[in-house]
Amino acid sequence: MTQSIEMLIDGHLSAYCEPDRERRTGAVSRLWAIDGRLSDPPMDASGHAAIVAQADALLAQFPAHCFHRTTEIDAHHGFVRYGWTLINATGTPVLEGCDFAEIDDDGCLRRVIGFFGPMAQLAAAK
Repeated sequence: MTQSIEMLIDGHLSAYCEPDRERRTGAVSRLWAIDGRLSDPPMDASGHAAIVAQADALLAQFPAHCFHRTTEIDAHHGFVRYGWTLINATGTPVLEGCDFAEIDDDGCLRRVIGFFGPMAQLAAAK
């Protein structure tokens, strides 16, 4: 892989809330496979342009917010999972969830599937 899994995931979370569209577009191009797909409960995007547009929609709803990874990254066979929180400009968490991702052979994101709600809910549901 061309970059560490931590750098890839943290870069993705940072890029998704990058307010400068040009820098966000560059990051998506570096971090994502050309045919990458990002699926969250309210939206679904395939390809670099659509992922950037999905981030535009998120930033319109949550300006000056940023994602932070809240868990270690659990990884095996090209798949990862991790928890995250969306934090507003004052540092207050406004949303949390977890992502499951697939990484391609070049070390880029092939697919990210997001879920809202804390990862603890998964354990509680058993």
